[in-house]
Amino acid sequence: MSEPTGAARRRGPFKVGDQVQLTDPKGRHYTFTLEAGKNFHTHKGSFQHDELIGAPEGSVVRTTGNVAYLALRPLLPDYVLSMPRGAAVVYPKDAGQILAFADIFPGARVVEAGVGSGSLSTFLLRAIGEQGMLHSYERREDFAEIAQQNVERYFGSPHPAWQLTVGDLQDNLSDTDVDRVVLDMLAPWECLEAVSKALVPGGILCAYVATTTQLSRTVESIREIGCFAEPQPWESMIRNWHVEGLAVRPDHRMIGHTGFLVTARRLADGVEPPLRRRRPSKGAYGEDYEGPGSQSRGGSAADRG
Repeated sequence: MSEPTGAARRRGPFKVGDQVQLTDPKGRHYTFTLEAGKNFHTHKGSFQHDELIGAPEGSVVRTTGNVAYLALRPLLPDYVLSMPRGAAVVYPKDAGQILAFADIFPGARVVEAGVGSGSLSTFLLRAIGEQGMLHSYERREDFAEIAQQNVERYFGSPHPAWQLTVGDLQDNLSDTDVDRVVLDMLAPWECLEAVSKALVPGGILCAYVATTTQLSRTVESIREIGCFAEPQPWESMIRNWHVEGLAVRPDHRMIGHTGFLVTARRLADGVEPPLRRRRPSKGAYGEDYEGPGSQSRGGSAADRG
C-alpha cells in the first residue's frame, strides 16, 4: 500500500529537497530547502547543507561562528506562516477551528472559495486525505498560481484530491452532494444561494470574515435565506505562557483577533428553521429591518408605518 501524498516528507532522515526549520538560541526560526553542496548563511556564520542531509530530525548544527541551531522539519502551522504570500493567509488558530467546528473528516467532499495563498487549502487537503475531494475557487489568477505552488511545495507533488478553479464561486459552482463549504471572502452572503443548492442536508457552511460588519451581514443573510439552522458566530484568541521555575505568568503579547468564524447546518429541503427565541437589546434592529423574525417583533416596516 502506497503512502499518502506527502507522508514520506514528514518522517525519516533529512533528504535533498526537504524543508528544514532552524531554531537559534533566541528561539528565532529560519526555513530553507536542503540542496546538496549549498551553504546556509547567517550573521553568526554558515554551515553546509550536506551536514544535515542524511541526519535525523532533531539534530543540532553549528555555524562557523560556533552558534548552535536546532534542525527540524517545519510543522504545517510553521510552513503556512513562512510560505510566499499573494494574499493574507488563514492563520493556524483559525484553520484549526475550521477543521474542528466544520467537522472536516477523511473522505469529505469540500468546496472552498477564496484560496488566497493556499494556507487553508493545505490544512483541508491533509484532513480529507486522498479519498476526499477539495474544489477550491479563486477569483484572481495570480493568487491561484501562488496557492498552487505553496500546496505542491508542501506535499511534494500535486495532491490528487484537489481541483483549483479560477473564477467566482457563484458563477462556476457545479459540484453537488457537497459535505462542507468554507467561504473565505469579502462578501460570503453573495454565494449563499449557490452554496445551499450544493450542500447535502446536514452539511456545514463555514464562513471566515474579518470585520464586525461582515459578520453581521453574513449571520443575518444565513438566517434570511431560510434553509440553514441558526448560525453560530465566534472568534478565538491564543495566549502563550512563560514558565520558568516559579515564574509562571502569561506572555505580554497574544495572538488576538484575526477573523470571525460562522458555521451553520443545512436543513432538509422544504423544512423551515424553527424560530429562534432571542432577547435582543432595545434598538438592536432598526425600524426598517425586514429580516427573519421581523413579524414577531411587531410587524414589518410598512406595517409599523
